[in-house]
Amino acid sequence: MSLQEIKPRYKPYSGAAAGWGALRSVTHFWLDSKQPFKNLRALLKTNQHGGFDCPGCAWGDSPEDGHIKFCENGAKAVNWEATKRRVDAAFFARYSVSQLREQSDYWLEYQGRLTEPMRYDATSDHYLPVSWDDAFKLIAQHLNNLESPNQAEFYTSGRASNEAAYLYQLFVRAFGSNNFPDCSNMCHEASGVALGQSVGVGKGSVTFADFEHSDAIFVLGQNPGTNHPRMLEPLREAVQRGAQVVCFNPLKERGLERFQHPQHALEMLTNGSEPLNTAFFRPALGGDLAALRAMAKFLLQWHREALAKGEPAVFDLAFIAEHTDGVDDYLALLDASSWDSLVEQSGLSLDDLQHAALLYRRAERVIICWAMGITQHHNSVATIQEIVNLQLLRGNLGRPGAGLCPVRGHSNVQGDRTMGINERPSTAFLDAIEQRFKFQVPRQQGHNTVEAINAMLDGQAKVFIGLGGNFAQATPDSPRSHTALSRCALTVQISTKLNRSHLTIGTDALILPCLGRTDIDHQADGPQAVTVEDSFSMIHASYGQLEPLSKQMRSEPAIVAGIAKATLGERPVDWDALIADYSRIRMLIADTIPGFSDFNQRLQHPGGFYLGNAAAERRWLTANQKANFKANPLPADLLPPQVRNSGQTPDLILQTLRSHDQYNTTIYGLDDRYRGVKGQRQVLFANEADILRLGLQPGQKVDLESLWDDGIERKVTGFTLLAFDIPAGQAAAYYPEANPLVPLESYGTGSFTPTSKYVAIRLQASQAETRIL
Repeated sequence: MSLQEIKPRYKPYSGAAAGWGALRSVTHFWLDSKQPFKNLRALLKTNQHGGFDCPGCAWGDSPEDGHIKFCENGAKAVNWEATKRRVDAAFFARYSVSQLREQSDYWLEYQGRLTEPMRYDATSDHYLPVSWDDAFKLIAQHLNNLESPNQAEFYTSGRASNEAAYLYQLFVRAFGSNNFPDCSNMCHEASGVALGQSVGVGKGSVTFADFEHSDAIFVLGQNPGTNHPRMLEPLREAVQRGAQVVCFNPLKERGLERFQHPQHALEMLTNGSEPLNTAFFRPALGGDLAALRAMAKFLLQWHREALAKGEPAVFDLAFIAEHTDGVDDYLALLDASSWDSLVEQSGLSLDDLQHAALLYRRAERVIICWAMGITQHHNSVATIQEIVNLQLLRGNLGRPGAGLCPVRGHSNVQGDRTMGINERPSTAFLDAIEQRFKFQVPRQQGHNTVEAINAMLDGQAKVFIGLGGNFAQATPDSPRSHTALSRCALTVQISTKLNRSHLTIGTDALILPCLGRTDIDHQADGPQAVTVEDSFSMIHASYGQLEPLSKQMRSEPAIVAGIAKATLGERPVDWDALIADYSRIRMLIADTIPGFSDFNQRLQHPGGFYLGNAAAERRWLTANQKANFKANPLPADLLPPQVRNSGQTPDLILQTLRSHDQYNTTIYGLDDRYRGVKGQRQVLFANEADILRLGLQPGQKVDLESLWDDGIERKVTGFTLLAFDIPAGQAAAYYPEANPLVPLESYGTGSFTPTSKYVAIRLQASQAETRIL
């Protein structure tokens, strides 16, 4: 079926997650890759020892080898990357940049793999071929002509390998900057900030094995069925052995209701499925902090009652006394928090809050997982610290089956941060780099994503280099982000496939085609492996399985080294020698980053090796060497002042989310199977009562306007209203189509993470024709 033949449709989905639907979807994308037999062999090597790490999410793998370890969306990612379709010089000769801008994000990536370096020619409005040497010379010329190294922005996607990320940070710091905006700034930055302050390590404390021993698993602000499908298996196994799965999410996601395992023949043949959740709570957007605090307040009440009766304490008093600080201030805050305020702000009833607290109390060992439904809010850091507070009260840290689990998105977003992709690096990291490589490292803080966009808008930053990703579409306030890129003297995109960022260009622009995870990485000393880090701090080796479509494609480490050598010459390392054999890069990593001793030798172990986590060992790398209770006040109002000051009352509070046919900005298709949407993406999910209250009808097209007091109009048009099972007062729309509504200045306190899960909007009937569903 051609892209033009897809007919929009909406029909609520009643089936189980995964199952036959997943198998049909995998088959479709497998055949559509145009090289199905090669890709089948590649799929069977996904997440296997000696194979390649899935280019999708960062969920970890079970230690057992030999069985299938990819999910539906992982198969989509593999087949999407390992396509036979090419975007080459002939393609760019056929289409001008202006013509390409008229196409959808889906169409752009569907065209195939980028196969040769290209440079934008403003006279013809076309990209033209350029040699690698000339491309590197152009970048070096721009960088070396800057008045300050801080006039360049060096973006990193979470898909970059550890080796590429390490070389990238080494080059940029030798160049003289800490400007490292990255995708972590837009997703789990709040987790890193909050956990660093509370327990001293900005990563999760659990391993895959902990899920086998947990009595309760709380899943907050997360949709595993679409975003981390492999997580459904340990959740299912937990339910089968009697553990509780407790979900906090305004939307009842299908993957957390019923799950049919596509690798279990009996289930598939009998059409059976497994109910997953034992409790589902639907808080107000932004209300999770109040909900968690109410749970803690109930625990405090029951703890005091137990002590008064001479019964065992509810709190783990020995753990609190030995390992924590700040409990008295936190308990005083619980006493001062009124039930009325907690109920009102959480959006849950007092009975619901008590039920959630009971489920938590009854479990001896609890894991709390969360994702961007928690992190992309104004009060995200405080909310995550409230998760930590709750776990500290019961000693649910540093023992089997218990702990903290921020579930990362991109497959190596955590590894990139470990490798030093950090605009605010630690002094210890900078000291290690300076001592090993004998150059003076920059010490001033660099730019995060929001700061980088502002620097480009203001003309302070003149060069943008993107190591992967789709910066133009991933960032908030899309028109302003696009304008920011266009004000640069040079934009460089290191990419596998065509996307909107290649069409959002500076005065000069380059596209540099890189290898993906599925591609064999041939270098002077033979095929190379790269490494990644998953959400459980496991380090895996990844070996590409397919011959690259073009000899012009280069690996990310080779591209970074080429830019570095052209810019810096042979300092501070022999870049060519490192690229000839990546084991030499890993030796440098081992020299400078804790936990990587004997890096190359430990990679030989099937499943990789565990990097370790001090908090999991009850070692607290905080200033006071304690795990800290954080007594953050509840926000006086979930609406930020800039919304209140706009003079308008929001019709709805919007969250952006992914469809089941996408991964971040990569749109695999136009369907969202679990939500019943087919052939369309410009939709607004809303409660039917809200639709009628606003004088509108389901199926009607509406324009959405964001409320923010800064005089900038933020508007998207022609969205189809879908009556959906969503709490009153809330709405949801797909990312990145709704990104223009997220103000650049609306970000989390202490994290700078855009508030994509809390956008105040008004609706009005669109002039576009209404479509009957």
